[in-house]
Amino acid sequence: MLSDNGAHVVKIEPPGGDETRHLGPPYDAMGNSAYFAALNRGKKALSLDLSQPEAQEVLHRLLDGADVLVENFLPGTMEKWGLGYEEVLAARYPRLIYCAISGFGRDGPLGGLPGYDAVLQAQCGLMSINGESASGATRMGIPIVDHLTGYVALAGILMALCSRQASGKGQRVEATLYDTALSLLLPHASNWFASHQTPGLLGSAHPNIAPYDKFRARDGHVFIGILNDGQFRRFSQHIGCGGLPDDPRFRTNAERLAHRPQLKALIEAAITAVDSEPLCQALMRVGVPAGVVNDVPQALAQAHCAHREMIIQQGTFTALRAPMRLYGTPASPGDPPPSFSQHADEVLSDLGFDETQRSDFYDRGIARTRSPL
Repeated sequence: MLSDNGAHVVKIEPPGGDETRHLGPPYDAMGNSAYFAALNRGKKALSLDLSQPEAQEVLHRLLDGADVLVENFLPGTMEKWGLGYEEVLAARYPRLIYCAISGFGRDGPLGGLPGYDAVLQAQCGLMSINGESASGATRMGIPIVDHLTGYVALAGILMALCSRQASGKGQRVEATLYDTALSLLLPHASNWFASHQTPGLLGSAHPNIAPYDKFRARDGHVFIGILNDGQFRRFSQHIGCGGLPDDPRFRTNAERLAHRPQLKALIEAAITAVDSEPLCQALMRVGVPAGVVNDVPQALAQAHCAHREMIIQQGTFTALRAPMRLYGTPASPGDPPPSFSQHADEVLSDLGFDETQRSDFYDRGIARTRSPL
């Protein structure tokens, strides 16, 4: 996201390469996993063995004048190498924004332990409210904790840069999967604080709103979201059930929640002979939010996806753009994801290392140009 909006990003990989390069199939034309490709466009790639002093000197040259350092090692790794922010980097680079991304942070009962998206979904209660009684608690089908933690890091970096404008000083920014996962418990944590009733599995339904759920139409499922009584009245009239809003079971949202199964059965009976796409289009026109439950290819083939220019193509490389859009300073997606240490010569040369020094780095494994895998 930073690269798309003008940042010069150098990705430092370990000697064995970024493990996400191999999380496949599928793989792209360069041999990288599609997963890696989704995360790494617009970056220069350099591999360094940061346990070696000479490689650390390369990093120091990169940091001289850099705005931001992002790292996602296990907490304590940078300190072990003599590169800790408080111990070394803050004094040497007082304007540097240092962003550490980890599972649980540096301290506390879980501090320093490893964390992965799905583990945090389980540990922080997200799986407990995702799924149905038949499936039980279920992992969300996207790495939602990882993804949002990236946005948390982005926001923290941008706020730290704004602060530096006023103070002239950098600072440490921390983003953890744990904090992010807990922050996603909306509105379930708030419901628990107020009621002390443990949230449960509701399938696609909402714990506080009805009807706000998935419903079966003739040719598939639709999702209908109704937030107020006016929308419910217009919805009921459109599907030929104009009497529903006056039924004592459904007059208010609270009453609709109390009789959710009966309301769902009545709605599905009313739309069982209606195709999903015309139904949703008609409901949207009368101010009732509704959408067809699409699969991934259908979602990406929508005309509005093309209108919003959400898909970028560069030769054989295809990806989604970042969702924010700046009209005064529009983003420009960077080059396709790099191969392993693709820009080693370029980056090292720009840092002032001559050909002899670069060759020596490669021969001694301080920097690499070819993955051992």
